[in-house]
Amino acid sequence: MKNSEIKSLSTEELIEKLKSESDALRKMKFSHSISPLENPMRLKETRRLVARLKTELRAKELAN
Repeated sequence: MKNSEIKSLSTEELIEKLKSESDALRKMKFSHSISPLENPMRLKETRRLVARLKTELRAKELAN
């Protein structure tokens, strides 16, 4: 997901997307600890996406 797509989301959509991506990251970390993922770079991508979502959510909170 690109930054421009993230900036166009509403606050409710950001919260929903953040929750789903955080859950996905937690599940990926757990499955990776049991047996290696096919593409471990997905962990990095998902972690960074969560960070971008949190940053944009915080920016919207400060703007109000």
